[in-house]
Amino acid sequence: MGFFSQLMGDFVFIRGALRSLRMTTHIAKNPSRIFPNVMEELAARHGDAPALLSSRENFSYRGLFERSNRYSRWALREGIRKDDAICLLMPNRPEYAAIWLGVTRTGGVTALLNTNLVGPSLIHCIDVVGAKHIIVAAELFDIFKAVQPLLKSAPKVWLHGETGEDHPRIDRDIETLPGHALTPSERRPVTIEDHALYIYTSGTTGLPKAANVNHYRVMLASYGFAGVMNTASSDRMYNCLPMYHTVGGLCAIGSLLVNGGSVVIREKFSAREFWDDIVRNDCTMMQYIGELCRYLINSPPNPNETKHRLRIACGNGLRPDIWEDFKRRFRIPLILEFYAATEGNVMMFNFEGKSGAIGRLPWFIESRFPTALVRFDVEKEQPIRNEKGFCMVCAPDEIGEAIGKIVNDPEKPSGRFEGYARSEESEKKILRDVFKKGDAWFRTGDLMRKDKNGYFYFVDRIGDTFRWKGENVSTTEVAEAVNAFAGITDTNIYGVHVPGHEGRAGMAAIVCESECDLGKLHHHLQTALPDYARPLFLRIRKNIDMTTTFKQKKVDLVKQGFDPSQTQDPLYLNDLRAGCFRPLDTALHERIESGQIRI
Repeated sequence: MGFFSQLMGDFVFIRGALRSLRMTTHIAKNPSRIFPNVMEELAARHGDAPALLSSRENFSYRGLFERSNRYSRWALREGIRKDDAICLLMPNRPEYAAIWLGVTRTGGVTALLNTNLVGPSLIHCIDVVGAKHIIVAAELFDIFKAVQPLLKSAPKVWLHGETGEDHPRIDRDIETLPGHALTPSERRPVTIEDHALYIYTSGTTGLPKAANVNHYRVMLASYGFAGVMNTASSDRMYNCLPMYHTVGGLCAIGSLLVNGGSVVIREKFSAREFWDDIVRNDCTMMQYIGELCRYLINSPPNPNETKHRLRIACGNGLRPDIWEDFKRRFRIPLILEFYAATEGNVMMFNFEGKSGAIGRLPWFIESRFPTALVRFDVEKEQPIRNEKGFCMVCAPDEIGEAIGKIVNDPEKPSGRFEGYARSEESEKKILRDVFKKGDAWFRTGDLMRKDKNGYFYFVDRIGDTFRWKGENVSTTEVAEAVNAFAGITDTNIYGVHVPGHEGRAGMAAIVCESECDLGKLHHHLQTALPDYARPLFLRIRKNIDMTTTFKQKKVDLVKQGFDPSQTQDPLYLNDLRAGCFRPLDTALHERIESGQIRI
């Protein structure tokens, strides 16, 4: 990078960083000003202007505020106390935001459940937060009903919508409650330090973890991204990302609302209807994850794909191999890639639109966001330490784990690590005595490299987790589900690369006592795992290779992938259309590799 180019890059970065700083400096100065209370200010300022729009319902600013107040009064009437958990199992819609805004205004904590979860994963997510109540959308009630008898927490069930089941209907119940602002006697002393949400992240091992998200982080996601994207009242965001995740549920929504813009919420992403939605709703912004962009690139041309008014696409995970094609084909003026973790303190932005980079931390801002890449032992899955026992910073372009310094300073709340619902899970994410005795750093679980100009590039996830269809897949969770099938004695789960797809697809190497009934196994996995976690490839082995420390060997299996020429083991493809495991021979392998078969 030449001197002039770097100077221009620094200017663009400073401009974006100053906007974000200007939007967020006030948060810590007024601890009682939480986002649900901000909605009162916004309702007074913007009134009947559109806030949240969808095919189900539309809310103006005043309507969203009043709707959330009804849920606040429901929470007060039900005796929900500070830190009591209320689970929310509902697809994307404006009502989703109204519910958690109302509950968190009173001090309750809303646990945002992944709508893809079934079986043991769903049970765990409800029980781990000790849910007192659960609100279930009618269309998801059958999934919940299947696990309800196995729950330990026994939450009170509230239905949203008609099912014919004998449970109270919260959508009807709140209509009897007033929508005006809470009176002084109804208000609770909630501050930015208090918990607001549980947002689940699979992390690097095990079942999903319930990350503590306090009101400060809700404010930071809203105001920080408003500054980063320079949102205005004339902007309209297109959001088809899950509202149970931070990006789709907080960043894409709060960043527009705080500046008077509006958000078009779609229940699920559709590549076929994406550009029609964008144009029909006159959207100026879109939120993405990398896999969404790849789906669009692989879709047939749409007349509306260049007739939009988009000024920015903001998101994370856009891979270098499609970055320029995506920008050029769809005429995107600016791609704003970022990196962040729901529960962590590592955050960076690529304000300059540098192709493939997830962000940059120039020298003049490094002290404010202390982040490091440390040398990493892939086999041991731990940072490498020197003879003095300290970690070592990576050289330019050397791959290492990204870590962020934990700063417990009231004036720097963004440097804290709020942890998870279970304290023992929190400790696993902390790296201690890193560069000096007594310091503590948050482990992102991500491998990255940083070039000589300070740009960071994502490399891979560490350990047992791989990413598929925009979701983190825990190999431990999948293995447990596979091993629960009668006749399977051992399982090794890993991710394999499939040409033309983001992330890694799940593959299961299994050992069976006798001949495995693949039809019944396929049905078992359909009921035990969400679709993104079900193994796409199957390999039947005589035994599972182990290390001397009794860890399953994955490196060779990953290298061999699903190529029949690399093994004599029987291989199978999870044929989604046929609904069965299909023998995978050389001809089928070549068709998958060439992209003739879409998976």
